[in-house]
Amino acid sequence: MIRRAAVGDAADVARLLHDFNTEYGERTPGVEALAENARGLLDAGEIVVLLAGEEPAGFCLLRFHRSIYDGRPDAYVQELYVLPGRRGEGLGRALLDAALDAAREAGARHVELTTSEGDTEALSLYESSGFTNREGSPDGPRMLYFERDL
Repeated sequence: MIRRAAVGDAADVARLLHDFNTEYGERTPGVEALAENARGLLDAGEIVVLLAGEEPAGFCLLRFHRSIYDGRPDAYVQELYVLPGRRGEGLGRALLDAALDAAREAGARHVELTTSEGDTEALSLYESSGFTNREGSPDGPRMLYFERDL
């Protein structure tokens, strides 16, 4: 069962995000700080978080921004994670499908996401769900992802 997180779910969102960052060797400010930030962002409607299960075993975090071209929202799947012991049960696909539904409901016509090239499970999920890797696509110019810390 996939459900939309409410402000009261901030601790679960934080726990899962902390687990995700820890598993992949990314910096994490800790569960308490993440919970506080999640509470504020959920309350303000700045993020949409989908949770897999009553005692969540995975989550998908979406952000929306309005396009200057048509004023409609574009969706960005910022994070998608399933606990290691629950992988292979279809939770990632269910979360991604629910995220696409949420994006459509918000009026989005475009969804983007990023993942590392070594995350073969994620790559398989995204490609089988119709996402196109624009970095290697023969259908248009090669698109590159850049980032910079400030």
